[in-house]
Amino acid sequence: MTFTCKEAARMVSEGLDRKLGAGEMLRLQAHLAICRGCRSISDRMAFLRRAVKRAASRDDPDQS
Repeated sequence: MTFTCKEAARMVSEGLDRKLGAGEMLRLQAHLAICRGCRSISDRMAFLRRAVKRAASRDDPDQS
């Protein structure tokens, strides 16, 4: 079964919100290993998630 870039992008996004199953992770990692564009999308999504979390923690007075 072919894993398209559209499916990979959706799976990367879902993986930021929930733990992916072993099969999902295996398929995603295999696709990312051969697709530079999807690796870039994955890296950008992870970077944005980290940046938003850092910004939110700086703005939250309860985090002090």
